[in-house]
Amino acid sequence: MTYRTMLTDYFAAAIAAASPRLVLPPALPKDLVRGKTFVLAYGKAAAEMALVAAETLDGPVTGLAVTRHGHGVDLSHTKIELIEARHPVPDDHSLQAGTRMLEFASTAGPDDRVIFLASGGGSALLCAPAQGITLAEKQAMTDALVRSGAPIQDINLVRRHLSRVKGGRLGAVAGARGAELLTYVISDVAGDDPALVASGPSIASNFYPEGALSVLLKAGVEVPEHVRSAIHGNQPATVVDHPVKVLATNGDALAAVESRARADGWNVIDAGKALTGDAATCGKAHALRAQMYARTPGRHLMISGGELTVTKARKDGQGGPNLEYLVGLMSALPHTAKIEALAGDTDGIDGTQDNAGGYLHASWVPQSDAAHALESNRTYPLVERFGGLIMTGPTRTNVNDIRLIAIEGAST
Repeated sequence: MTYRTMLTDYFAAAIAAASPRLVLPPALPKDLVRGKTFVLAYGKAAAEMALVAAETLDGPVTGLAVTRHGHGVDLSHTKIELIEARHPVPDDHSLQAGTRMLEFASTAGPDDRVIFLASGGGSALLCAPAQGITLAEKQAMTDALVRSGAPIQDINLVRRHLSRVKGGRLGAVAGARGAELLTYVISDVAGDDPALVASGPSIASNFYPEGALSVLLKAGVEVPEHVRSAIHGNQPATVVDHPVKVLATNGDALAAVESRARADGWNVIDAGKALTGDAATCGKAHALRAQMYARTPGRHLMISGGELTVTKARKDGQGGPNLEYLVGLMSALPHTAKIEALAGDTDGIDGTQDNAGGYLHASWVPQSDAAHALESNRTYPLVERFGGLIMTGPTRTNVNDIRLIAIEGAST
């Protein structure tokens, strides 16, 4: 079996470890409520989570799932509606989902149970702008923040302050008439704080308007006075305490990889489970570390997770953070290195392209070609040229990125 085949299998194992069909059924309540169960799901795993919930829960189940275009499943045989919307910048479908989700939440009463199913991507997919802010303004601010390379936690801080559903506001509406609340989360955030996944529609968060404004100004976004007023006026939500369970994390996915790799005889090196920052810079740093292990006898597999970003994105660029990481790695490796690597996003989409990520071998890529691809933000055509694109299609889960570096150590 080639190393490429093994790395691809390990990536598939990481995705499987975070499958809603695996992690959600054991966590769902087994008892019945007197009224209805409302399932409100948002994120790239939302449709699959909603389907699993509909198939597992007893009694009347209704609700809504909003997911990314192309990430839906057939919910027609259930009473759960499905809306597909745009990511990472919201669209009219995102706005429709926000409006409809608030309608469902507001009808839940004391005999009902509301189950929130959160996964990464929900921040863009579920949209209800704060009073005084239009969808177009929110789109423009989100697009500017994404293109600036701002860390996702900063982008989501702004999103919470521009929303009528995020930061626990949806949960506050659902619990206002005494409904029982439950939240289940598939985490795509470093540290796995459930309040940060999808910007926490069912979980209250800190109110920090000056921080949100600071993020916008740092990204070069002009903030009109009415937007400042809307951010300051969008007061925090009060959500009744309720059970919140994180079902799957990037750490769980990496653990699945590590278990498989150790069984196959690899020396596994943990390079970090919650890495953030510039993708190409991280790749170059990992190249130096990989070369150190290349001087050590044995087969070494360096694994890492988290969410890296492209901090110098060009409008005509092609390629997400996983390809930037890979090309950054290769740009710092000698052509003779016996090192190959795979990097991919567990949701099946690297940035805004059609690939989950890619695979490269150090012997394939001239350093000058790698440097040019990074400078022009066109890593996709480079990896495509070598047949290295990883195409999984939508995986309907999301626990962020998995990066695997296979190192053939020195012979004894």
